[in-house]
Amino acid sequence: MTKITFILLIFLSTAYLYADTYQCRRQNTGLYSVRGITVDTTIDIKFYGLDLKITTNPSNVIGITRVKGSFLFPRNSMFLNFSTAMNIDSVTGEGVTGFSQSNNTAVISFNAAVDDFDIKIYYRGLPPQTGYGSFTFSTQNNIPVIWSLSEPYGSSDWFPNKNAPSDKADSSEVRITCAQNLTGVSNGVLVSEIINNDNTKTYIWKSSFPIASYLISIAVTNYSLYKNYYRYSMADSMDVTHYIYPTQLNQLKPSLDLTPRMIEIFSDRYSQYPFLREKYGHAQFNWGGGMEHQTISSMGSFGWGIIAHELAHQWFGDKVTCRDFHHIWLNEGFATFSEAIYLEDNEGKESYKNHIALKMLDAKRATGTVYVVDDNNINEIFNGNRTYSKGAVIVHMLRGITGDSVFFRILKNYLNDSLLAYGTAVTEDLQRVAENIYGKSLNYFFQEWIYGENYPKYKIEWSYTRNQVSGNDVRVKLTQTQNNNPLFFTMPADIKIKTNLGDTVFTIFNNSRVQEFILNVTGTPSEITFDPDNKILKDKSGDEPAESIDFRLDQNYPNPFNPYTVINYKIKSTDKVTLKIYDISGKEIQTLVNENQRPSSYTVKFVPANMASGVYFYKLSAGGLSETRKMIYLK
Repeated sequence: MTKITFILLIFLSTAYLYADTYQCRRQNTGLYSVRGITVDTTIDIKFYGLDLKITTNPSNVIGITRVKGSFLFPRNSMFLNFSTAMNIDSVTGEGVTGFSQSNNTAVISFNAAVDDFDIKIYYRGLPPQTGYGSFTFSTQNNIPVIWSLSEPYGSSDWFPNKNAPSDKADSSEVRITCAQNLTGVSNGVLVSEIINNDNTKTYIWKSSFPIASYLISIAVTNYSLYKNYYRYSMADSMDVTHYIYPTQLNQLKPSLDLTPRMIEIFSDRYSQYPFLREKYGHAQFNWGGGMEHQTISSMGSFGWGIIAHELAHQWFGDKVTCRDFHHIWLNEGFATFSEAIYLEDNEGKESYKNHIALKMLDAKRATGTVYVVDDNNINEIFNGNRTYSKGAVIVHMLRGITGDSVFFRILKNYLNDSLLAYGTAVTEDLQRVAENIYGKSLNYFFQEWIYGENYPKYKIEWSYTRNQVSGNDVRVKLTQTQNNNPLFFTMPADIKIKTNLGDTVFTIFNNSRVQEFILNVTGTPSEITFDPDNKILKDKSGDEPAESIDFRLDQNYPNPFNPYTVINYKIKSTDKVTLKIYDISGKEIQTLVNENQRPSSYTVKFVPANMASGVYFYKLSAGGLSETRKMIYLK
């Protein structure tokens, strides 16, 4: 999902904000507590059926939720999570003798111990807004707009359910009754539209795939429907449906038209789109980010990054869902990484590398473990630097270790594993699949990057001597700054050695804080580069002589751009450096850099503020040298 405070990071940190973390305390009663939510683990949910009548004057919901399931052992009572801000009128079902409501739970009693249950809960009220909104009444262009965003804990604000991602319902149905001038949108397939006698209309949506309660959604307003098609064979296609505010449809069509190609790219890399017999689509809502509701992402903006991110969640987050929110990186890291995959296919490898480099900048700011410890703080769950950017970089590093062929086999096997597909996973499930395909232990990798903190900082020293048998022996010494957890990072790494006869790349396995390697090359070494393809999140020093660094200002990327762009540059000596933005008349707009910097390569993110669309210039100055390039901002 995408969080409102990260709307810029949707492309930058790509913190397309989303949710996680049910830190569970298992008890002998078969229950566990989550942020004040107690979940009944003795029940297994089979079906949710929501029948919602929504009014906007006053704002109100009259609901019937049907819940079907079974007990792990015969019981004569059960409870579901449901906000006490909502009033339950009655509960019906075979053997039901009564109910009570307190502490955001609904307790249902039966006349005898039963194995299965099929109940209907009748309720009404104005749902409270928790988390990122959960259930919201608002307006757009003076027209009512109603939407849900339940991740992580908000589903029980508006319908009774077992509020845990670990227990998916096998199927679901959502009926939305609203004013006739409005359209009700939800998960799955629209099977019926019924015009009622009271100037209302009922929309019936059915989903035949397993679904977590937080992924069930509604969105209601006077939508315009715009369709694309994803053609997955010569004769077959799937609807790609976009429900958009009428006043914004024309301007959004170019962005919406990217979606079928994105589905094609991800289907090729990850395996076929997982909800092919239903749909994919977007429902616009008044929120600053996006949320990957199953088969129908709710969207507050429509840049390429957020479209790719929420789409990728249909594989990573919806088909395979994090079992608890400790492991939210399995949803958000892969979705953020998928933005780079889209760029790689659409624009080339350099675009992929640039995007990953951007994520690395944010990942270096991450604190704590990628495994979410504090489930009492939603901002910790959806931490942009850690859950999104560092999560994405971890996926990138796994790709670097295994190589492309094995990496994409790992992803396909993970998504289609018989224990995981249309179910749930934790980090150890991904590790199991990855090791089976890779054929080697990756325990060091997952332990240090998911359960450890920070990233390695390498000092590289090198020299060479003539080998009496052949060529030259290059001695490379790696020293890592001591970390806390782990004390140092174990990683394979590439070392490129430049000689007068050409370049040679070696792969070493660094498993000590201080370690030396002897690498034999033909020709006279003049330069070495540690991790030349940027496969590792790291800082490094000592492998790039100052004289080898030139003064260079690269073309910004992307260009044209919106909402951000990235500028890369190099300087060859320690100097005062300035990087400034100018408009077409030569007026200075903004200073991005104004400080002393040492010889190195640098990356700067530029996020325009209150700028009109048009042509702008950016100028780098350092050590008496300067260079200017043109960029285009499309608002």
